[in-house]
Amino acid sequence: MRPALYRLARSLELRGDVANEGGQVCVRLWGTPRQLRTFRERLPDALPPGARIERLETVPLEGGPPPDFRIAPSRAAAVTAVPPDVAVCRRCLDELRDPDDRRYRYPFTHCAQCGPRFSIIKRLPYDRRHTSLERFPLCPVCRAEYENPGDRRFHAEAIACPECGPRVWTHPESGTDPVAQAVAWLRQGKIVAVKGMGGFQLMADAGDPGAVARLRARKHRPHKPLALMARDLGVVRRYARVGEAEARALQGPEAPVVVLSAREPGGLPAVAPGLDQLGFILPYTPLHHRLLAPFDTPLVFTSANLSGAPLCIDNEAALVELGTIADAFLFHDRDIVHRCDDSVVRSMGGEIRVLRRARGYAPTVLPLPAGFGSGDGVLALGGELKATFCLLHRGWAVLSQHLGDLEEARTFAWFQEELAAWRELFDFRPRRLAVDRHPEYLSAKWGRRWARRDGLALAEVQHHHAHLAACLVEHGHPLDRGPVLGLILDGLGWGDDATFWGGELLYGDYRRCRRLARLRPAPLPGGGRAVREPWRNLVARLWQAGVAAERFPVLAGLPVAALTRMLTRGLNSPPASSAGRLFDAVAAALGLFPERQSFEGQAAMALETLAGRSDDDGGYGFAIGATEIDPAPLWPQLLADLEAGVPGAVISRRFHLGLAAAWLALLKYWGGRCDCRSVVLAGGVFQNRLLLETLQANLEAAGFQVLIPRRIPMNDGGLSLGQALIAAANAGV
Repeated sequence: MRPALYRLARSLELRGDVANEGGQVCVRLWGTPRQLRTFRERLPDALPPGARIERLETVPLEGGPPPDFRIAPSRAAAVTAVPPDVAVCRRCLDELRDPDDRRYRYPFTHCAQCGPRFSIIKRLPYDRRHTSLERFPLCPVCRAEYENPGDRRFHAEAIACPECGPRVWTHPESGTDPVAQAVAWLRQGKIVAVKGMGGFQLMADAGDPGAVARLRARKHRPHKPLALMARDLGVVRRYARVGEAEARALQGPEAPVVVLSAREPGGLPAVAPGLDQLGFILPYTPLHHRLLAPFDTPLVFTSANLSGAPLCIDNEAALVELGTIADAFLFHDRDIVHRCDDSVVRSMGGEIRVLRRARGYAPTVLPLPAGFGSGDGVLALGGELKATFCLLHRGWAVLSQHLGDLEEARTFAWFQEELAAWRELFDFRPRRLAVDRHPEYLSAKWGRRWARRDGLALAEVQHHHAHLAACLVEHGHPLDRGPVLGLILDGLGWGDDATFWGGELLYGDYRRCRRLARLRPAPLPGGGRAVREPWRNLVARLWQAGVAAERFPVLAGLPVAALTRMLTRGLNSPPASSAGRLFDAVAAALGLFPERQSFEGQAAMALETLAGRSDDDGGYGFAIGATEIDPAPLWPQLLADLEAGVPGAVISRRFHLGLAAAWLALLKYWGGRCDCRSVVLAGGVFQNRLLLETLQANLEAAGFQVLIPRRIPMNDGGLSLGQALIAAANAGV
């Protein structure tokens, strides 16, 4: 921001200076009241792409002005923000494509407005000597650009050129232009591991079924959707429907993967089997632009890691870890300090909503809502899946990038390493830890041991309360405004009664929360196996409702009798009010991956896809009490439709609409009882667009204010933010 503010101040003949102060920008200005007022008015339009003002504070200055306006050296101070990585800008792309430019075809062409930041930072303040580019001394021409306040590369810490910057090469060595060789390999159907901005990605020709099949087999990823990279919006539009907001997201500086509705008929069936959605991303580095330029069809673009392991970032490690997956490698020698996967967003309910918060979004900060103190010293460790951590520092919440699932030992090790790096980066010393109440979450057990060892205060936060609080933070809900209703639907979370929850209507704020109503709990036969095998949830719900499982053809040949005996005796069948498991049961009834899911949410995603192929406006009935929704009446209705030959798309849609209607009725009831007209919708199940948009529209029509996460994931990726604010509220910090 400094060069932009410098130019604005000089254009208005103001005197003073601008400097980085530990992740914040400080501008000192002397001028007439009119000059200062004009500066404030023009400030938003003067910002470079990717810049955003989170908070603007002004204080009067004492003393006389300097002779002119200048850019002052960075001043160390308590750090609150680290800049995220952003996509290459248009002007740098023009240079990349200009044969007369000295950076023609150079894969690391960046300026002060674009390129890597977080992924190359070792320490703060953010200066070149504190990044992984410090080992590349600037040539005289780059040095002149770097030191010229009028140049757009003034203090561009990632500045480089072919004379002095990083280089690319292939493995195996080809003796030709490395990027051209990688393109040739992709055209031959090979799988190429490419080192990008925040880690390696695996790339292959999406239109080559053999290449996609080999990638799936080698990565042990039989069904999970694969992201796609296309060279421009025109290519994307040939395969998917792109609205205005989605186009802005694709072309924005954050450059996330955008989940889009596929065009009919599905042109890339191997990429997202059984689904009507495609995840597209546009090139966001000069290297990607060069790779994609020759292709008028998409390339598969997926994270380069072994199943469950962290993203590869090191060249030598990639050769070992990815050697059984990739046929060839495209390396570079700019070290990655912080691995950061691609972010994922989806347009739902009239907004672009972040589903995975990583490159481009992390680690941006959120201001603490009114009524909170500084929050200093609070550290929240999140959950088990889609893990993040969050620290509160000087009035800000700083949420980490997506760190993955901690069940994998290497991911948990990275979680601990990244947290240690953040503590050093921000000079942060935790005094209070917040963890999930689940007795077996690795992050929670580790946090409890840490608190005991170092004598730190410990807050154990209920899972669904954290979901509610995270949404309140994002919407700026003040500490003392009062409680709201919160409908939290997800897979599993540890409840206040030491059972599994997942379909809860809450009433609460940051300090406290109580459950008003729930989805009727059903057994999870086999415990964790019921999460992976949807048919078990179907049998449990049918057993509970008194409906004969033998009437469902999909269960033929499965050990239903043995499972029923387990349910009758209560053996290894913990109860759970999980909405996610109800979706699994309905999906199994329709033959959607009944025996085993190969990835989390597979059956539910297929069920949503099926519902999107119908416009039926009916809905199955549920039994609705003041404190519980019972799905038992659903099953005879669904079975009757199955036996009558009603299409699966109609059945799925009727389930979605019926469930939405049941929760709407309860929300109206409790909204009147509590005299509350604000509702939070959160939890991973609300990544289902049909369910979310149906409830949102009906609640708004009924006069409710509906709060839904936007910048923070509604899934477990937002848990740590909610935990941190709950701990701060109850500690009064």
